Amino acid sequence: MSAKAISEKTGKEFVYKYICTSAPVQNRFYCASVTTETDWDRLIQEHPWLSTMRLVVKPDQLIKRRGKLGLVGINLDLQGVQEWVKAHIMKETSVGKAKGVLKNFLIEPFVPHAQEEEFYVCIYATREGDHVLFHHEGGVEVGDVDAKAQRLMVPVDDKLSEDQVREQLLLHVPDNQKEVLSNFIVGLFNLYEDLYFTYLEINPLVVTQDGVYILDMAAKIDATADYICKAKWGDVEFPPPFGREAYPEEAYIADLDAKSGASLKLTLLNPRGRIWTMVAGGGASVVYSDTICDLGGVDELANYGEYSGAPSEQQTYDYAKTILSLMTREKHPQGKVLIIGGSIANFTNVAATFKGIVRAIKDYQGPLKEHEVTIFVRRGGPNYQEGLRVMGEVGKTTGIPIHVFGTETHMTAIVGMALGHRPIPNQPPMDAHTANFLLNASNSAVTPAATRTASFSEPRTSNDVTPAKKSKAGLPADCLHSILWPLKNVVTGDWKEAQASSGCSGAKATTLFRKHTKAIVWGMQTRAVQGMLDFDYVCSREEPSVAAMVYPFTGDHKQKFYWGHKEILLPVYKNMADAMKKHPEVDVLISFASLRSAFDSTVEAMQYPQIHTIAIIAEGIPEAQTRRLIKMADEKGVTIIGPATVGGIKPGCFKIGNTGGMLDNILASKLYRPGSVAYVSRSGGMSNELNNIISRTTDGVYEGVAIGGDRYPGSTFMDHVLRYQDTPGVKMIVVLGEIGGTEEYRICQGIREGRITKPVVCWCIGTCATMFASEVQFGHAGACANQASETAVAKNQALRDAGAYVPKSFDELGDVIRTVYDELVANGTIVPAQEVPPPTVPMDYSWARELGLIRKPASFMTSICDERGQELIYAGMPITEVFKEEMGLGGVLGLLWFQRRLPRYACQFIEMCLMVTADHGPAVSGAHNTIVCARAGKDLISSLTSGLLTIGDRFGGALDAAAKQFSKAFDSGMLPMEFVNKMKKDGKLIMGIGHRVKSINNPDMRVQILKDFVKQHFPSTQLLDYALDVEKITTSKKPNLILNVDGFIGVAFVDLLRTCGGFTRDEADEFVEIGALNGIFVLGRSMGFIGHYLDQKRLKQGLYRHPWDDISYVLPEHMSM
Repeated sequence: MSAKAISEKTGKEFVYKYICTSAPVQNRFYCASVTTETDWDRLIQEHPWLSTMRLVVKPDQLIKRRGKLGLVGINLDLQGVQEWVKAHIMKETSVGKAKGVLKNFLIEPFVPHAQEEEFYVCIYATREGDHVLFHHEGGVEVGDVDAKAQRLMVPVDDKLSEDQVREQLLLHVPDNQKEVLSNFIVGLFNLYEDLYFTYLEINPLVVTQDGVYILDMAAKIDATADYICKAKWGDVEFPPPFGREAYPEEAYIADLDAKSGASLKLTLLNPRGRIWTMVAGGGASVVYSDTICDLGGVDELANYGEYSGAPSEQQTYDYAKTILSLMTREKHPQGKVLIIGGSIANFTNVAATFKGIVRAIKDYQGPLKEHEVTIFVRRGGPNYQEGLRVMGEVGKTTGIPIHVFGTETHMTAIVGMALGHRPIPNQPPMDAHTANFLLNASNSAVTPAATRTASFSEPRTSNDVTPAKKSKAGLPADCLHSILWPLKNVVTGDWKEAQASSGCSGAKATTLFRKHTKAIVWGMQTRAVQGMLDFDYVCSREEPSVAAMVYPFTGDHKQKFYWGHKEILLPVYKNMADAMKKHPEVDVLISFASLRSAFDSTVEAMQYPQIHTIAIIAEGIPEAQTRRLIKMADEKGVTIIGPATVGGIKPGCFKIGNTGGMLDNILASKLYRPGSVAYVSRSGGMSNELNNIISRTTDGVYEGVAIGGDRYPGSTFMDHVLRYQDTPGVKMIVVLGEIGGTEEYRICQGIREGRITKPVVCWCIGTCATMFASEVQFGHAGACANQASETAVAKNQALRDAGAYVPKSFDELGDVIRTVYDELVANGTIVPAQEVPPPTVPMDYSWARELGLIRKPASFMTSICDERGQELIYAGMPITEVFKEEMGLGGVLGLLWFQRRLPRYACQFIEMCLMVTADHGPAVSGAHNTIVCARAGKDLISSLTSGLLTIGDRFGGALDAAAKQFSKAFDSGMLPMEFVNKMKKDGKLIMGIGHRVKSINNPDMRVQILKDFVKQHFPSTQLLDYALDVEKITTSKKPNLILNVDGFIGVAFVDLLRTCGGFTRDEADEFVEIGALNGIFVLGRSMGFIGHYLDQKRLKQGLYRHPWDDISYVLPEHMSM
């Protein structure tokens, strides 16, 4: 959500810190918090004024009208405050329908003042601008400020002046107080804007001769602006509404949500309840809650929550296990039900997300059976058949009753089953597999384009079409009588005035998308673009709808896509200016920009007159930025769809990004050709559900738009309803409204005034909100009622009174749509056309493999590392375990090289080997090459490679050779003397024997250190002992023929592999044979080479040239003929 309430203390601290005003604001930072854990002595030490001033104490838990409820202690000394707190703390208190425990209190100085010195001020945001309310009589008895207060609306991007405040707000204020108040209110307004407040109320604001005092304050801030305001906000805590506890599980899910690009929400309503939900989608989650409450389950509903935005398997696992953990803590005499529901996903791989849920169910199968939990599943979308199959299988294997349903079942039907209101089908009908939709049912490979793209709502004669029987009358529509609008500031008067008042100076197009519409996609969203091209192909478009892509993070290039069976290239531009210049035919921009960059990229796009429509997909754009975009769009005549949307679709013409889901759903919902029904919704997931409902109850969708779940969508319900009203092909309109906002009342007004004449079927979701004791913020940012008129119940009744077709619940929405459609068919308004199948589109290889339809041998095989999941895995061990076990570098090397968890001494030995081989001075060939390369100005990689290329039998590569030679001699039973004599006879050097500097009299301390460790920790050192016997023979002939560090590491490593217990003899020999031991030298010496490279760069050494006097020039003598 965006607008979140903050505590009074937090709000006042923001004002005290950042308000810029010449008005003397008194008692700055004189506020102290008290909780159950407060140490009073420490509190007094931190706030000495507590002991010297008269005080006020009150709960700070988002409670309204505390004074009237007797929850304010006034004019007390410190002892009186302590006694007052003791009498109230941890006591249950009722505030309206909500019951809660008082836990947090705020102490402030008492301010003596007269009643006439109390004022009321409030600033709140609306779509058009920010409203400033002021009343000259503040305090507990202020009453209905909406009716009493002077008000001033500051349009978006405008500034508030002191003159405006004095002339329009301070009409009844004494002259001697006007200057202070006007200056303070302007400063407060500027603070409100700078810190992204959405609501700020002070009552009373006291003005005395000493200055301004803020006594009581309530505020909300736009939480999505955290990335902008973090420096000023700091870490803000958002308290839960009074009457609802803050649970650690909610905080855990909120933390997961913050770290994820997906959306994860959880609110606990009644942890002892028997009905639990795990719903995909912000809109769908509200619909399921509505249906549960409609069927009498409000008192047993345990939670509200949603997951959406393609969460990973690990994220859904974490989300699911949290819910399963909560629901299996207390038994219920009737057992419990878990509803795993959702609409038809647009782009989420249902099977992938279900894997996480299945893992959680398996982990909790014992508690789930013990608590008699029954699970009901309904889902649709990409790969949903596989997801449902897996979910059904886990029910059979665990013995947990799990009932699964797909798109053939109405979305909320499982709620009735779960609550015992409808029977559970034994064998629910299943739609065909995803792949079957891609097979043309017709014998003809090519379908005539004209028959497929002609509007289904055009009157035509056909002997093959049987008119539908006239159905029973639909829902009774009340007479269009005048109703008393239950909200302030609804546009009234005739419709032209209403349009003028919206501030729209640029004429917006009635038709947003046509058969030849071209778009630019901002962002490297190849999957979404491919989905658009596949849609274009099945709609028999002549050319792709995507002309180009813009991606600022790469240079200009071409990106490959499929157009039907063939491959095509689409241009990708680094900047928008080039794309617009080279593609003047483009009039739509689809922006996949992130929430941080969406504002700037949209502003830039609106500078080009060719752009008429912009879809903003990103969720979480600050409301103040969205309102600025709306204002600019209205001035330029640009239609914005979004933010926080999946987009929209016009069957047969154009689709935005992932709208409509994958091709199987496009075909199943008949979105490849136009129908007669146009819809508009907030939710993207629910728009796909509407596609399904409308395709099953009518001749299909003409156009559908999801305007987005934010409080201020770029275009409104009414904008699109009016477009549909003026579009001849649209015969009926479906609106899926939502709790929060007042846009649905404009539809009521349009119907009553005759501006809307086509049948409108409308349902506002969120009816459950009025049944909850405390406020619940639903999945969409805008889904929260701030006053009675914004509730779904009030809006549904107003729509019904205005003459719209309003069902009794979402469950009946499809029935009402069918009833209205049948009436239109019966009276000849709609003449259904004969279905013609679309052309086939080949399935992408990656998706076919995901569905298990094909197989192919992998190009690569790996058995050491897996990065695909939530966590990196080394040879089967998660990276968190690697650190938890403190395995170190040696342990990691053991996992990646040997696929074993080696003993501690083995890991230590590996690390010691890396240390002693790290460097051996600048004179050796590898270091020399690295230095020469570095001084030639080459980069780190080139210089390192130059040094590594010198490693071989003569330099550094003796580890493998020594291990092989000594192992072969030892294993064959040769005596050390026989081995030395044989090598001499064969004219071969013994690898690992000999040193240029060190000798038996000047031992290599590296070898000595390793020898001491090996002798102390290795269970057996047979090969090392054999090599040391060889050393005795060779050093007797020449003192420098010692076992050098390469030879020592080689033979000791063989002993390690053979005796540590982790390898068979064959496995140990194989690692020696494939070069694992040389890897130790390569890895260790790389550290030294890098050190030499950095040393030369740091010393700023120039190009190396070898001196002449160190070169012996031996040329052939001149030969004359």
